[in-house]
Amino acid sequence: MKKIVIVLAALLCATSSMAKEKKCKKQHKACCQMGNPVLPEFHADPEVLYSQQTGKYYIYSTTDGAPGWGGYYFTVFSSQNLRDWHHEGIMLDLGTSQVSWASGNAWAPCIEEKKQKDGSYKYYFYYSGHDTERNRKSIGVAIADHPTGPFVDLGHPIVYELPEGQRHGQQIDVDVFTDPVSGKSYLYWGNGYMAGAELNDDMTSLKPGTTRLMTPKGGSLKDYAYREAPYVFYRQGKYYFMWSVDDTGSPNYHVAYGTSDSPLGDIRVADQPVVLIQDAEKEIYGPAHNSVLQLPGKDEWYMVYHRINKHYLYPKANGPGFHRQVCIDKMEFNADGTIRPVIPTHEGVKPIKK
Repeated sequence: MKKIVIVLAALLCATSSMAKEKKCKKQHKACCQMGNPVLPEFHADPEVLYSQQTGKYYIYSTTDGAPGWGGYYFTVFSSQNLRDWHHEGIMLDLGTSQVSWASGNAWAPCIEEKKQKDGSYKYYFYYSGHDTERNRKSIGVAIADHPTGPFVDLGHPIVYELPEGQRHGQQIDVDVFTDPVSGKSYLYWGNGYMAGAELNDDMTSLKPGTTRLMTPKGGSLKDYAYREAPYVFYRQGKYYFMWSVDDTGSPNYHVAYGTSDSPLGDIRVADQPVVLIQDAEKEIYGPAHNSVLQLPGKDEWYMVYHRINKHYLYPKANGPGFHRQVCIDKMEFNADGTIRPVIPTHEGVKPIKK
């Protein structure tokens, strides 16, 4: 009898997941968008990946549109040209037994592709969810052999406590970065603070003694006061740190940046730190929480970010902050390495030719 119950429970779980997948694909059937936003429906906190294994681009995001940021699964979209995006399905579902430690609030993912010694690839997908044991937001990781999965969760969170010396904030908005100079990988996270730490070679645990608070000091809501969403990349000898300013539902939500000499070094805030901000005349509001894409082998860069749908702005009571849409625009540098302001557009980018 016990075996029958277990089998029936597994079948019910599988049936439920299949129904969600079918519904999700129906909702996202229009995958060819005309400019920005690039994805259908509501998505936020986009993470972009170019896969060496497949030669495709991928976007992973928070599934948005649920009251109180209540989304509980992650989807993945793929593209050959950054313009036309194909819905690949649900790749991690916190509402099923696929993730045992979290019940929902599937937020702000990131992913790293790692080539193995045998020539194969592993994908490490980091995300935050509501930790049922601790009743707080924590960060977990799931692993796959392909960018679209299937992903297998580690089974427990890898970041669930505030860093030493930090008294407030949430363990969300995770970013992963592999230093092309040293080959070492690092994890960054934090709402209300920014922390960074070196990852062990297993990519699923933090190296003891390496966690440090990195929150940029000072600033205001007009320029660079840190709120959340750290993102790190490397270009021509500099480590660039980006973060989001103000509340995620505010039209003023925007991106600021600084640089450092090392992945865990002190951050020097740029003289002109605001990289991306609203254009109210074009009805573009709250563009922030970004990731960055460098085209393979080229000094050509793009910012992938979300913005607030114009019909869901403060002070309206119909859900400000969780009706966001994913966009892509070009990012360019000055000769001295400073980032030029990114111009948010409705047109988006032209199809990329390889």
